[in-house]
Amino acid sequence: MEKTTSLRIIFSISLLSLLLLQSVAEIKNLQISADSRPMILFEKFGFTHTGHSYISVSDVSYSSTLAKPEPSRLGFFLLSEESLIQVLFEIEQNPNFCVLDSHYILSLFTFKDLVSPQNPSFNHSYPVTNPNEYSLFFANCAPECQVNMAVHTEIYNLDSGIKDFLPAGQTQLPMLYFLFSLAYLAFLGVWIYVCVTNKRSIHRIHLLMAGLLLIKACNLISAAEDKHYVKVTGTPHGWDVLFYILQFLRVVLLFTVIILIGTGWSFLKPFLQEREKNVLMIVIPLQVVANLASVVIGETGPFIKDWVTWNQVFLLVDIVCCCAIIFPIVWSIRSLRETSKTDGKAARNLAKLTLFRQFYIVVIGYLYFTRIVVYALRTIAAYKYHWVSNAAEETASLAFYLVMFYMFRPVEKNEYFVIDEEEEEAAQLVLQEEDFEL
Repeated sequence: MEKTTSLRIIFSISLLSLLLLQSVAEIKNLQISADSRPMILFEKFGFTHTGHSYISVSDVSYSSTLAKPEPSRLGFFLLSEESLIQVLFEIEQNPNFCVLDSHYILSLFTFKDLVSPQNPSFNHSYPVTNPNEYSLFFANCAPECQVNMAVHTEIYNLDSGIKDFLPAGQTQLPMLYFLFSLAYLAFLGVWIYVCVTNKRSIHRIHLLMAGLLLIKACNLISAAEDKHYVKVTGTPHGWDVLFYILQFLRVVLLFTVIILIGTGWSFLKPFLQEREKNVLMIVIPLQVVANLASVVIGETGPFIKDWVTWNQVFLLVDIVCCCAIIFPIVWSIRSLRETSKTDGKAARNLAKLTLFRQFYIVVIGYLYFTRIVVYALRTIAAYKYHWVSNAAEETASLAFYLVMFYMFRPVEKNEYFVIDEEEEEAAQLVLQEEDFEL
């Protein structure tokens, strides 16, 4: 019973890993050292009918404190997400069940197929003729057995005889990211034009916003190049390093801009209060941690023991940061609400309150869509259409940028400077009747 429970836990963790893991594909060289896990997930890949999986293992050694391990109890296999549930059911039915005996897996090879004890290695290419999204696992059914090996994997689909190392649902990503980068470059050009034609209304926040657009465009270009080189050659050729650097800068700058706009910095007041500085001092270090977790998740893959933990760290930090950036907007709304009762400028304060309330709703909508809806799309969409979730995320981000930049654009007469005396009385009535508290 204990063994069954242990196997169920292992498979539950594997299922969680599959849900967190997006389909990935690169030529990978991995080193497994003294690993006794019953299941090791290497990667997940969406195959077409021309899929191939090449696996090479070398320097293989394994030992157990109990009886000598049976080589046929250690091996590699492919498993679809639908079959994972069936395998879990088999484990519940049989306490001594070994996943390598399951009829629901696509068995590749076991250590019984190694060349010889003197040359413990094996390599072979396996065609995958049944299109689906499969996960590559290594199973260790030998009790208390520790395994050492060097693993080399090449997983790809053939497109007109040419290897495509991106999964079936991601092969469109290089072009998708490139098109969005052009959109942001055009956006940056329009923003510069608006700033130049309204020089008298430019504030420091507008320069930061221009920098955000530039970093976002560069981040998308690096993402397009990263995916392109992986698609063609199986390796990113260093573009992944630039991508992670630009992604870190982009996220930090985005959160900073949202916080500064939420506080009204530079266009409502030239300084930040202590609590607003504290929010920045919390968010920026957390983004350093989140970026580190992102690098570990993206570059190591699920085969490392702490991969699920790094995912949890990333999700937790992201949630904390999303919550933190809301507070400055709420503080500004409450501050304006209190000010409107005493300074006698009802029309101006009403415009400010309306704008900040709209900005609050826009930020909440953006965070909800990119964190919840995009994840739901990624989970429920067929593996061939995983790119749709990326397209939805980038479309939502572009829409958010457009709305935010339009709301706080530098213009001679914007909502902050409504001083029409004829509207003053009406504005006072609205402020008295409407509740702007959140």
